[in-house]
Amino acid sequence: MVSKEEIIKIAKLSNLWIDEEEIEPVREEMAKIIEFAHTINDVVEDGSVEFDNINEIVNAFNEDVVVDSYDREEVLKNREGGENGYFLVRRRA
Repeated sequence: MVSKEEIIKIAKLSNLWIDEEEIEPVREEMAKIIEFAHTINDVVEDGSVEFDNINEIVNAFNEDVVVDSYDREEVLKNREGGENGYFLVRRRA
């Protein structure tokens, strides 16, 4: 169990203000969090659960396919302004 002094130290390190009446509920929550972390560690250490690919998805991405596109000059001839064969885009802040 986390001590009262440890809760106060953690609060100071986190730059949090904690009232005297909040210490006990925080201790209980902290104990639950630590217990959960120990449970996770126990499961990982005994190998009862594999976390490599829990969703069994092999590849969720589409294959890259090269397709013919418009000619560069054809696209750039319809632009207003531009420099050195590039579009100029206004900066937005």
